[in-house]
Amino acid sequence: MRNKRSEQIAAHRPRYQDELAHGLDRFFDPERATCPWCTSARLRRRLCTTNHPQRKPGHFVLDQCRNCGHVFQNPRLSADGLDFYYRDCYDGLGEATMARMAASPLAVKLYRARARALLPFSRPARWLDVGTGHGHFCAEARRIHPRTEFHGLDWGEGVEIGVRNGRITRAYRGSFAGLAGQLTSQYDVVSMYHYLEHTLAPRQELAAAHTALRRGGHLLIEVPDPQSAAARLLGRWWGPWLQPQHLHLIPLDNLCGALTEQGFTVVATNRREPHIPTDLTSAAVNVLNCVLPGEDLPWLPRKPGPVSRWVRRLSLLAAAPALLVLFGIDILLAPLTRRTRLSNAYRVIARRD
Repeated sequence: MRNKRSEQIAAHRPRYQDELAHGLDRFFDPERATCPWCTSARLRRRLCTTNHPQRKPGHFVLDQCRNCGHVFQNPRLSADGLDFYYRDCYDGLGEATMARMAASPLAVKLYRARARALLPFSRPARWLDVGTGHGHFCAEARRIHPRTEFHGLDWGEGVEIGVRNGRITRAYRGSFAGLAGQLTSQYDVVSMYHYLEHTLAPRQELAAAHTALRRGGHLLIEVPDPQSAAARLLGRWWGPWLQPQHLHLIPLDNLCGALTEQGFTVVATNRREPHIPTDLTSAAVNVLNCVLPGEDLPWLPRKPGPVSRWVRRLSLLAAAPALLVLFGIDILLAPLTRRTRLSNAYRVIARRD
């Protein structure tokens, strides 16, 4: 397995190095002077950080609107930047890691809680999960909704893997806004779990959901909460900032207002259950990724030597007990965290009028 991965990395290296030789400027659009949510010019710098998970080069800035609180990447990734930074993150070299995380006991517990959240409102016949990845959520949600047919939509090849593995019945690959016209009034439920923050234009995604839903259908959204106290306490190490993939972090009131404008009625909001209890652990992992020697990755300037590789391995081995302790603390504190503003995510359920 290690030899196969080494071969994959070697095969990817020439393309990455050629792209990087032309500089990073083309990976970003021009910087904005106004908020993309409310157009206010009252902006402040929230933070500047790096790509902690993959260690791809570049610095990424998040600005916050003083008027509405919206947090957004500024300058935002361009089309070339989205291709560069998403490549080998959720598929390719990153596929195995993402698959392990999606199948973890913590993820399964979260998936089932998300599926149960709909029970007071609907028993759907057809459900579209947008940003479905490999369809792991749909596989678990079917246990809660056994009579529901689950479809998935995403950009990457993972959605097709989801069909092949029987997790979803039908796959749509591409832009939700671009495909929505083909899906008019076909669904009783559309879900967007940690999807909206990745999109270029969140309001267009809400409009696409309105198009795809039948009258009386429900839209389920979960996103990171930029108003979380954990975001302030942990600063640039807070995991849900996830730069550069997260382009927009939307305060709850802003999202509810946009849903109303699009023709939805918000029927439930929840800051407790959507909390993902990994804040301390993910912050520590981000710090480790910054300070340890890099692993063999095709976008790094050079392949690490044997000394660097051994330093990294021994350091990770030494850090493993501390990470396990932090994860235990995250889990133990979760019942309290969920009841405070330390909760790191929120859920909205809205009905299409």
